[in-house]
Amino acid sequence: MLYDSILARSFSKHEQKKMGYGALMGCLFIAFSFSIMLKPHLGRHFLALNLRLFPRASGIKMADIITKKPTPACNWMDWTDFCDIDMNVRIHGESSSVMFASTDMEEHLERNSTWKIKPYARKQDANAMKNTREWSVKAAKSPQKLPQCTQNHSVPAILFSLGGYAGNHFHDFTDVIIPLFITARKFNGEVQFLITDSKSWWVLKYQAILSKLSNYDIIYIDKEAQVLCFPHVIVGLKRDPKELSIDSNNHSFSMKDFKEFLRSSYSLNRGRAMENRGRGRGRKKWEIKPRLLIVARRKTRSFTNTGEIIKMAKKLGFQVIVTEPDANLKKVAETVNSCDVMMGVHGAGLTNIVFLPERSVFIQIVPFGGAEWVSTRFFGEPSKDMELKYLGYDISLKESTLIQQYPKEHVVLRDPVAIQKQGWSAFKSIYFDNQNVKLDINRFRPTLLKALELLHHSS
Repeated sequence: MLYDSILARSFSKHEQKKMGYGALMGCLFIAFSFSIMLKPHLGRHFLALNLRLFPRASGIKMADIITKKPTPACNWMDWTDFCDIDMNVRIHGESSSVMFASTDMEEHLERNSTWKIKPYARKQDANAMKNTREWSVKAAKSPQKLPQCTQNHSVPAILFSLGGYAGNHFHDFTDVIIPLFITARKFNGEVQFLITDSKSWWVLKYQAILSKLSNYDIIYIDKEAQVLCFPHVIVGLKRDPKELSIDSNNHSFSMKDFKEFLRSSYSLNRGRAMENRGRGRGRKKWEIKPRLLIVARRKTRSFTNTGEIIKMAKKLGFQVIVTEPDANLKKVAETVNSCDVMMGVHGAGLTNIVFLPERSVFIQIVPFGGAEWVSTRFFGEPSKDMELKYLGYDISLKESTLIQQYPKEHVVLRDPVAIQKQGWSAFKSIYFDNQNVKLDINRFRPTLLKALELLHHSS
């Protein structure tokens, strides 16, 4: 108020208005000048602050926000970590180092020039990550501070690990094969695979898949003494959180596309159940006997009355095949793809549902002891994304061989939840590692009848 009264006494209203307009224009001009001069400086500080406040924000391309130039995009998710570096990258295997030069974020690089990453897509599992080698992704301010290239490559590279649980058939697909498909698909084969924690037998087993995704011989990077240079490197594999699945909302493809990729990799003929079975003599599709695959297991969770199951299934009109999957994946894929129904007790062998034709029926036998949650999560829900018809069969206590190992009132039989509370190791050692199954033929019969019904309705 004081300043208003002094101004009114000194100048007329017209003069006050002219001065006001002039002051406003002057302020605008000064603000504009300062914004032009300080834009790069403020931008870098804003970005560094953003990264400090939100270091795990998915999808942030660090300097792209300001400069629109290529910089590393390191994504820290709950289930996987990966860094996508679209610039001149140098890799030294013996020191587990991935190096690149960037001058776009000098102030940020002073604070954080190294990222640590274990390139195996199950980061929430501490046991898996114990068996995974850690790599350093390092940024230098200038190319002069990087080691000299001794081997140059013209295509991008993907660096991933065969540590963790690789070697278990389920984890091979959900932790490695499917994430590798998600990560590598966009390159159409023009990508170099760099494997850490290598297992040559693993590569041999999945050679048909690997060679379909990459046109180049695999490099086992751990003991590589040379400095390998690439125009673009992805360290780690992209993965969706759901087991054995691809979320089509996150990608331009789905599990259906992945299954078509597998059929192409192994030259599988059948895309749909009850097709390509050679009807002959004018028989209609419903007259063809559906083929039932019983997945056998030797050591644990095995069927103790397989003969009775086969006999009952044949009476219902099935052709029956019994097999235990082995390392010959091409043979396994061909066998599974030739069938219309697949059944087995929960276990890694059920991962082979990826080779079933669409609209096939998948029957999962769930062991006694409250294993429904893990059975549904690992195979039940994923099978639906593969366009399979899913049937879960929970065995009764009378169908479990545990009744032969424990007294009737033992906590293992009476209260499985109490065992679950002791932790995964205790639960697994009893209900997975020491239990076999003797199916009650009369109780299981309606499940096979339901499978027949689903086949006929989907054909």
